[in-house]
Formats: sequence, C-alpha cells, structure tokens
Amino acid sequence: MKETAQILREKGLKVTPQRIAVYNMLLKSTEHPNAETIYRALEPTNPTMSLATVYKTLDYFKQLRLVQELNVGEGSSRYDAVVKCHPHTVCTQCGKVQDLFLDELTEIHKRVEDELDFQVNCEQLILYGVCGECRKNKIEA
Repeated sequence: MKETAQILREKGLKVTPQRIAVYNMLLKSTEHPNAETIYRALEPTNPTMSLATVYKTLDYFKQLRLVQELNVGEGSSRYDAVVKCHPHTVCTQCGKVQDLFLDELTEIHKRVEDELDFQVNCEQLILYGVCGECRKNKIEA
C-alpha cells in the first residue's frame, strides 16, 4: 500500500502531520469512529490538533473520496476509510458499526437494474439489530 503522505499528495492535499494521523487512524480502524472519537484518540500524540481541524480534515477526505461518511442514526457521522460501497450493521444496544461484505448484494444490484431500469452506482445499506456480544452479555446477566 502506498504511503499515506503519497496518497494525500496524489489527491492534491497539503501533507500535514494532522492529516496523516487522521487518515492512518481511519485506515487501521474497523470501528467507524466519529470526529470526536478521532480527536480524543489522537490528541495525546498531536497536542496542537483541534476538533475543528479533525472536522475540516474529514470533510476534505470525504470530498476527495478518501473516506465515506456514514449516518447511522446517531447525533454525529461515522467515518470509514473503505470507500468501496458496502453495507454495514449497527448494534442498537452498544452502537458498534461493522462492515458487511456479501456477494449476494451484487445480485440485488442486478435485480434492481433489470426490474427498474435503474443503474445502481452505490448503496449505503445499514442493518440494525443486536450484535452477538450484546446478546451474549444479556444471556449471562
């Protein structure tokens, strides 16, 4: 994989330590953090970074398709560095957001395209429910 600084340069962004830190965190995270979570995680090693900087950085990344923004029904957006369109699951008890990659969705795209004469470019399907960990903890409680 290309070095983060090179990816940012190729997208026409000025390379800053804050942008590198935010993007690297998103690349390594599977938790789909919001801006506040990113800020709190990075603030100890980036004391000059502000929450406003995180928001602006995420907005730039979103515009350049380096990240996708997810609205999962909370008060703030979550962010995902996997920009290929894919569905997610959201636990309604703990709030965990997970990627969901299913080949069957390709068939849904084809069916929609055939039946409705509608070209699907991307989907943002979100399935809400209770994750296995929360179900297990409820049983044990």
